[in-house]
Amino acid sequence: MRQGPSDLRRPRWRTRVLVVIPLLVIGLITLGDVLAPASIRLSPLLIAAPAMTASFAGPLLTACVGLLAVLAQIAANASEGFLGRPGRLTEVITLVLVSALIVLFRAVLDRHMRELNRVRAVADVAQRVLLRPLPVRVGPLLIASVYLAAEPGAEIGGDLYAAARTSNATRLIIGDVRGSGLTAVADASLVLGAFRAMAHWPVPLTDLASYLDTALSAERSEPLDKAPGAGESFVTAAVLEIPDDLPVVRVVNCGHPPPIVLRDSGVKTLEGYAPALPLGLGHLAAGHYHTEDFAFGEGDQLLLYTDGVVEARDSEGTFFPLAERLPRWNGGGPQYLVDRLHRDLLRHTGGHPGDDAAMVVLERHHVEC
Repeated sequence: MRQGPSDLRRPRWRTRVLVVIPLLVIGLITLGDVLAPASIRLSPLLIAAPAMTASFAGPLLTACVGLLAVLAQIAANASEGFLGRPGRLTEVITLVLVSALIVLFRAVLDRHMRELNRVRAVADVAQRVLLRPLPVRVGPLLIASVYLAAEPGAEIGGDLYAAARTSNATRLIIGDVRGSGLTAVADASLVLGAFRAMAHWPVPLTDLASYLDTALSAERSEPLDKAPGAGESFVTAAVLEIPDDLPVVRVVNCGHPPPIVLRDSGVKTLEGYAPALPLGLGHLAAGHYHTEDFAFGEGDQLLLYTDGVVEARDSEGTFFPLAERLPRWNGGGPQYLVDRLHRDLLRHTGGHPGDDAAMVVLERHHVEC
């Protein structure tokens, strides 16, 4: 059976329990009106019943409770011949009109909620197409990831990550689009699409980075692209390659926060000598990229993240101390580390990160031949 918006928000059994409350209100007010002296009028309070029902039920149930309230008011005044008293008749007409308005408002709200649910469903599909979930295991690597949207309820933002396999290595990208809104989503989609198209080919990592830069720059220079902010954004990114048979990770850093390696000996930030410019700005440096190799052996963990993690602030404006927190959770698996970082980041920001944030953790394992 198809469920309405109110059913999606609340289980049916809970609605059935809650409807007892307005029914009790109708019964108590009607009984009180009958037993009270003629000078005390309680029946106008019956309007509370449909109003309460509209807070948790749909328009049909609200209309039924409103009709029951009207019938209760008529029954309470029947013995007094209320039809001959203009004041009593006015009370009934007022209750009918106000109940009808409540039902109308509830119907409008339900329609809005249905539209919102459709939009969220489309956004969820778009998110899965744009930012596909990373596999739990690729070659010798275990992978865990998390994406935090700054906007409550948002499914898509300007942060991105993806993984791809070559014949003997795993390639990854993590990036952050400068800006927000549809332009940032479009740029993120463009970079991810270009990465997925080229990353499988056995080209050097520097050529892959150059291709991503060229694809982003070329698309944003199209004359038909008139979107606000088009041509002004860029993408910081780290493009990585992890060979299956070598204990190294190769990194081309395009203005992105450096990856971090966790091993038994401690935590090490993989800071290169000269990071390249972000993607989309390669024309300023003739698209020159270079690869740097770092040790990444069996049992090591590699943390990739966007600046939304290290720039997250608490209520006093203090940045999230990522490097200080990581040693606390060294030794758990990738999912354990991601979960702890996720909870700690939300705790630090009070549950409201100021920017999109993405984290990916990889751990190298020995693969039996």
